[in-house]
Amino acid sequence: MLYRFMRLVVPVVFRVLFRVKIEGRENIPATGPLIVASNHLSFIDSYVIPITLLPLKVVFLAKAEYFDTKGVKGALSRWFFTSMGMIPVERGDGASAMGSLEQSARIVQEGHVFGIYPEGTRSLDGRLYRGRTGAGWVVLKTGARVLPVGLIGTPDLQPVGSRLPKIGQRVVVRIGAPLEFGQYAEDPPGKARRAITDEIIGAIQKLTGQDYAGEYNEPKAEAK
Repeated sequence: MLYRFMRLVVPVVFRVLFRVKIEGRENIPATGPLIVASNHLSFIDSYVIPITLLPLKVVFLAKAEYFDTKGVKGALSRWFFTSMGMIPVERGDGASAMGSLEQSARIVQEGHVFGIYPEGTRSLDGRLYRGRTGAGWVVLKTGARVLPVGLIGTPDLQPVGSRLPKIGQRVVVRIGAPLEFGQYAEDPPGKARRAITDEIIGAIQKLTGQDYAGEYNEPKAEAK
């Protein structure tokens, strides 16, 4: 029900209140399977992308703690994140990371649209960081196309530590042409994962114009 409401009402309200400009809408495929790969600058990115890519329903993995809170607040939180198409995932050791990748691949193989941030975590300094090869792993596992998306202005829309977005802030969502990676199918897996991930990051950088950090963005304790 919430998804239907989003599809009909939220995009219009969102674009008016937050001055969202979408470029490259003609590049959005009609259906999945599809992997949406974006830069990551703000907590609100995982809401901006599904809203601007409607009618596609983009599925993201979300921290399990968003679903684990007890009481009425927890029930509302679970209902909201589930209705938004988000799936809880445990984060931590290598086994958890591998499980997340396998879950991501299943989502795509079932014909859905899966959203991923190749950088792994939010960039707090605005630079674009080197991509984690999990993105390449999912591409090789599924053979799906990748839709590169560049977000501009979301840190101003919802700065780190802010609980609510700021009305009137300008946001640009740039959507590139879908990428295909069949040419890497016969390469050694490790080499292919790295090449695919680097190509995805390169496509995102062309959309955003961000400075490239050339290193991994190591996870820090992030404000929500």
